[in-house]
Amino acid sequence: MQLILNGEARSFEGQNIYQLLQDLGYVGKRIAVELNGEIVPKSQHAETLLNDGDQLEIVVAVGGG
Repeated sequence: MQLILNGEARSFEGQNIYQLLQDLGYVGKRIAVELNGEIVPKSQHAETLLNDGDQLEIVVAVGGG
């Protein structure tokens, strides 16, 4: 399936958000996920299915001070 991930077209196997995050190495990191303009709570990552053409933004929180 084709997804737009952070503005770039990418191909992924059919999966949910959690599986995509695993494939990308983001599991366990402080992130926010937006799917087609809507923030997806972490509690819903495993049950939110991805579809061809979906647009995702993944933002990694970086601490500083």
